[in-house]
Amino acid sequence: MDPHSHHDHHHESSTMEHPPASAADHAEHQEGHGDHGGHGGHGDHAAMFRDRFWLSLALTVPVVFYSEMIQEWFGYTAPSFTGSDWISPVLGIFIFVYGGAPFLQGAVSEARGRQPGMMLLIGMAITVAFGASLATTIGWFDLEFWWELAALITIMLLGHWMEMRAIGQASGALTALAELLPDEAERIVDDATETVAVAELAVGDIVLVRPGGRVPADGTITQGRVEVDESMVTGESKPVAKDVGDDVVAGTVATDNSIRVRIRAVGDDTALAGIQRLVALAQESRSRAQVLADRAAALLFFVAVGAALITVVVWLLIGRNDEAVVRTVAVLVIACPHALGLAIPLVVSISTGLAARNGILVKDRLALEEMRSVDVVLFDKTGTLTRGSHKLTAVMATDGDEDRLLSVAGAVESDSEHPLARAIVAAARERGEVPRAEGFNAMSGRGVEATVAGSKVAIGGPTLLRERQAEIPPALEDTVSAWRSRGAAVLYVIIDGVVAGAVSLEDEVRPESRQAVDELHGMGIRVAMITGDAHQVADAVAAELDIDQVMAEVLPEDKHSKVAELQGQGLKVAMVGDGVNDAPALAQADVGIAIGAGTDVAIESAGIVLASDDPRGVVGILRLSRAGYRKMLQNLGWAAGYNILALPLAAGALAWAGIVLGPAVAAVLMSASTVIVAVNAQFLRRLELRSDG
Repeated sequence: MDPHSHHDHHHESSTMEHPPASAADHAEHQEGHGDHGGHGGHGDHAAMFRDRFWLSLALTVPVVFYSEMIQEWFGYTAPSFTGSDWISPVLGIFIFVYGGAPFLQGAVSEARGRQPGMMLLIGMAITVAFGASLATTIGWFDLEFWWELAALITIMLLGHWMEMRAIGQASGALTALAELLPDEAERIVDDATETVAVAELAVGDIVLVRPGGRVPADGTITQGRVEVDESMVTGESKPVAKDVGDDVVAGTVATDNSIRVRIRAVGDDTALAGIQRLVALAQESRSRAQVLADRAAALLFFVAVGAALITVVVWLLIGRNDEAVVRTVAVLVIACPHALGLAIPLVVSISTGLAARNGILVKDRLALEEMRSVDVVLFDKTGTLTRGSHKLTAVMATDGDEDRLLSVAGAVESDSEHPLARAIVAAARERGEVPRAEGFNAMSGRGVEATVAGSKVAIGGPTLLRERQAEIPPALEDTVSAWRSRGAAVLYVIIDGVVAGAVSLEDEVRPESRQAVDELHGMGIRVAMITGDAHQVADAVAAELDIDQVMAEVLPEDKHSKVAELQGQGLKVAMVGDGVNDAPALAQADVGIAIGAGTDVAIESAGIVLASDDPRGVVGILRLSRAGYRKMLQNLGWAAGYNILALPLAAGALAWAGIVLGPAVAAVLMSASTVIVAVNAQFLRRLELRSDG
């Protein structure tokens, strides 16, 4: 092949259908933990728990104030009046019925569903406490317990309110995505504008987007030129220049000019809706750690019931009936697997939302989890580490005047639409003014020619030289050979029949690629590159980026076997490609990452989709995977450790030493444990995924 036959030169591209099934398709998206035994929607439930908490708290104050035990502890006497003895029982019953309702309903739901868990434990605890309190009031029992019951329910309501708030904040990614869409749009009808609800837009409508306004639906620009802020979709902080014919997506912002957009997708068909579906799926999908936590929580229920039975039997045998009730309630409360059940879902919600805000779309939750243990990242070269388009890298003129040679070449190529021509013209304009050319002629398979300032100028590769019988000057030969050894496209400039110089064009390496490779190396990851290009081209890019391993001259259909080779060496592989030609390789890899997909979230073969084409996004995925896993382990460790230590204390194992946990204290500790897990998960928000240096 003659890569320098100017207008025949092009990148070989292979189109390949997606495989019918892929690794991402096999991930089971089961219903995730997060409803907590009947909690349901977090926003409404946060308000419900809040309202019940404040009213229960207001009623708990007089119950505690009139408690004989509290009066004795603090040495005061509450005012007495007719009926004051009934303050604690009456308010206690109301608190049990009103404040305890969510827990009792959840307990019934868990019992019916034969999935015993946290709500059943809480329901059992407050029911035992209520029964003991009522029995004492009737005179069947001697245990002053109304204040413990009221405090227990109020503290549990507070804990659940805090939990629902935390989960609501973690799930805010979906809300934030929904809020990107404007409520109204300006539709153009007969050269006039009318304000309509976004839901009323239809495919084919023309809308006006003013400066600073959000695009209401996916479409194509029909009029205007604009810088579009796509950061909320791709994570890319710099505005992107858009012109007539370019696509824009719902939720992005026209920063500087007004544009007219023809709608091509509305509602659930928009890219933003697709991203919302991905985020929702990822937040619901269960990680391996979540499965472990759910099993532990289920086991903890039976451990708690067993511990409660042992506790009541032991205390009854030693003749302490009152302690039997108090200790049993404390055991049931302290063993609630609240923190354990919250440990993973919060991390999943926060990490998925954080990823989406940074242009990392997680299709397969397990792919993100797997990323932390990857040994090697295999990048496809073209369009991933490089831009996939040529850039002028060198000029050499026989008379030494490189600027003049480039301006003449730019003049000739100005009327050509070839990618190499555009690269030459762009470089010439950067250096100065480009003169006008006349008599432009494109010679198929050989090059182009035109007249510039009275001189006949032709530009092309070796085929043009042979046709014109032009000799390469000795002064150019060594330089041209060096360019060719790097795999560059070399074009000669012939002025009035004599070779006056040459230009070198290469697939431009992304400036971000070196930083991405360096950061991966710093995290202990090997970096490999795979390409269909010749060895000298691949080796030149690898040398520039300090890549560890190069696989060159690999056909698209053979890339997956190269991934399998690496896996055969015992390595876990993350493959980064475009999601089309690389589909089998992405599916074969332990983690498939589609890069530069923009808003195309329908890529089947990738577990993770990078909306932007910045390879540093791979570093962000690795950081998030490792940080998220650390948070999961920390939360699980805390939640499990708390139960192991607190259960014996609640049962009264150290009562002989005067160390006991009352039900209210147990409720405080249980709620505190939940809050600690929630707060620890929130620290994940501080993680910086993007490195813009």
